[in-house]
Amino acid sequence: MPRPSVAELRPVVHPAGVKDRRSGEHWGGRLYMREISLHIDPYLVNTRITPNQLTYLMTVFGVLACPALLWPGIPGAVLGAVMVQLYLLLDCVDGEIARWRKQFSLGGVYLDRVGAYLTDAAVLVGFGLRGADLWGSGRIDWLWAFLGTLAALGAIMIKAETDLVGVARHQTGLPPVKESASEQRSSGMALARKAAGALKFHRLILGIEASLLIIVLAVVDQIRGDLFFTRLGIAVLAGIAVVQTLLHLVSILASSRLK
Repeated sequence: MPRPSVAELRPVVHPAGVKDRRSGEHWGGRLYMREISLHIDPYLVNTRITPNQLTYLMTVFGVLACPALLWPGIPGAVLGAVMVQLYLLLDCVDGEIARWRKQFSLGGVYLDRVGAYLTDAAVLVGFGLRGADLWGSGRIDWLWAFLGTLAALGAIMIKAETDLVGVARHQTGLPPVKESASEQRSSGMALARKAAGALKFHRLILGIEASLLIIVLAVVDQIRGDLFFTRLGIAVLAGIAVVQTLLHLVSILASSRLK
């Protein structure tokens, strides 16, 4: 079977609306990764590799971000970010291969969500372990590992709060939630939601954004000669995770998503 060209693939694997999905498309995918994946797809569409196998591999790369971040200094931070970028790449490729072959499954959707949960958690746990200074000459400070794990738990809880809306609606016989249902019934809550959306602080606890932040902090710490900024970043992300978990729960309860 001849290898399809990028021009042939594009309208099928990037149908209208894919890059514009409000909650289903990361900015990295829209900005650059969808174009990179589009040039990898031709080499995979005619192979025996299944979309679900690509999703498994995607998850492996995401989880590997945690041990990669244990390598001290800038090299570990960069390697962790590379693992996350490979996760993002395969997160694009698996769906594109599925669209081309028309191989869709509930299992694939489920595995994709599991991969997202594990990747966010792996990055934040790895970040905390970097702050604990496992390979330093001094005493290991487990406080930072705890705070990194707390941030990871918050990141997972926020995703779970969103996904559980669908579970609750399904169990009560309601159709899937519409985007408009996320609008707040309270004007005060709506204003707070818009302010939070504009500042984007909550995105720092997502694996991709966190991995990029870790590189910046590693560079600054390399100049300074200690882990001050890495540890400050861990504390900030733990705080964001706790606050955002609570605010997100209140936001869901104050919206029409459970109505």
